[in-house]
This record gives sequence, structure tokens and C-alpha cells, in this order.
Amino acid sequence: MFDYDAELIRYHLRLRAAADVQTTDRVLDIGCGAGQTTRDAARSARSGSALGVDVSRPMLDRARELSEREGIGNVRFEVADAQTHPFPTDEFTLGLSRFGTMFFADPGAAFTNIGRALRPGARLVQLVWQAYDRQEWSTAVRQALADDRSSSRGHGAFSLADPTVTANVLAKAGFTDVEIADVREPVYYGPDAAGARDALFELRMVQDLLADLDATQTSHAVDRLMTMLDAHDTGAGVWFDSAAWLVTARR
Repeated sequence: MFDYDAELIRYHLRLRAAADVQTTDRVLDIGCGAGQTTRDAARSARSGSALGVDVSRPMLDRARELSEREGIGNVRFEVADAQTHPFPTDEFTLGLSRFGTMFFADPGAAFTNIGRALRPGARLVQLVWQAYDRQEWSTAVRQALADDRSSSRGHGAFSLADPTVTANVLAKAGFTDVEIADVREPVYYGPDAAGARDALFELRMVQDLLADLDATQTSHAVDRLMTMLDAHDTGAGVWFDSAAWLVTARR
């Protein structure tokens, strides 16, 4: 299974620093996945707590397993869509999200709902991707496969790529003091080219680009992909440049 936490470790450190979780915080982690950010928040909020929510039950099962293994008692996880989930009102002192807020069908409704769950004055700290053409992990794959037939511009992962749009959505949802900072870190896709190739297939990042090719064309395309991945092997894994926005706001 692809390790998202390894992929995003550099961003994880940036988010953790920006969040600056305090001892008594009650933290809501939105789109928590396997719960790395939630567990870290719970460790810092020793006299508080952390709740991680995600729509993926298997990811949350993994999050619970890791929390139990690490002996973290002030953390819990719920299967929930943050856009519609009936969170307790004014419950949390800090909202977090590491690339988990870009997939809402209605971002305005989602952030309004999240805002209701935060206490007045609470902070919301999130990372979202910048535009797809600023993501080497996207552009390098497409260039290697020499395919311009499809575009990721409308892909959900980039729905908050425009900082003006994001700021307006948050303002309309009742947030103030919105600040958006440019953050650039490399992302990790595997220990070597073969591992990165397997990760790209597991993440379904290449299947659509290969769908219309015959067997010979597919073979040549995968060869080009492997050449590109080899070129990105640093000796300490395969890394790609990327760009994100660190978005902070106050309820």
C-alpha cells in the first residue's frame, strides 16, 4: 500500500510547525487519512484531544491501529464527511488539514460547517495544492508518457489552487485573518524507480494516459516512464518538486 505519510513528510513538518498545537487544544483534523497529523496533534495537546475525520473507513482503521500501537489515549477517529457531518458547535480550538479539504463538492458549505465546529477565535491551518502545472509529480509523468489528451485542471485535488478563490470561500464561510503562503517541498514516491512506478499505478496516475495505447505503445511509454523515474532517483528515493499553499484563518 502506498505510504502517503512518507510522500508528504516534508509538508507534514511544515504543517506541524504552522499549527503550533498547544497543550490544552481540542483539535479537529479534516481528511486525516491514516492519522499521522492527528496523532502528532494529540501528542502535543497532552491535556486536550484530537479528532480525525475522513471518508475512508480502511484509512481510519489503520489510524486507530497505529494510535493503539503508539499508546495515544487522547485521540479518536470518525468516518465523516466534514461538509455535512453534525459536529458539536464551538467544540474545537484548532482545525487542521493536510491536503484534505480540496475534494468538497460544495467548499462554501463545507467551510461553513467546519467553522461552526470551531470556537470563536479558533485557527484553521491547512495545506492545499497549487495548480497542477506547478506539480512536477503530475507534469513529469505526463511528459514521460507523451500524452496531452487529458488535463488535470479540473481535478478535485486542485480545486483550491487559486488563492483568491480560496480566500473568498473562507471569508464567505465566516473566517477572518486569512493568510496564504507559498510553500514548496519535494514529495517522495518510492525507494527507487520500480517502487515509484508501482506507486503511480496504485494511485491510478498513469492508467488513463495509457488507456488508448496498444501493447507496443504501452511498453514504450512505460520504458519512458522508467527512464524519467530513474532520473529522479536521488539515491535516497525518488522525489519530485511540488508547490502548495499554506492557508491560515481564524473563526
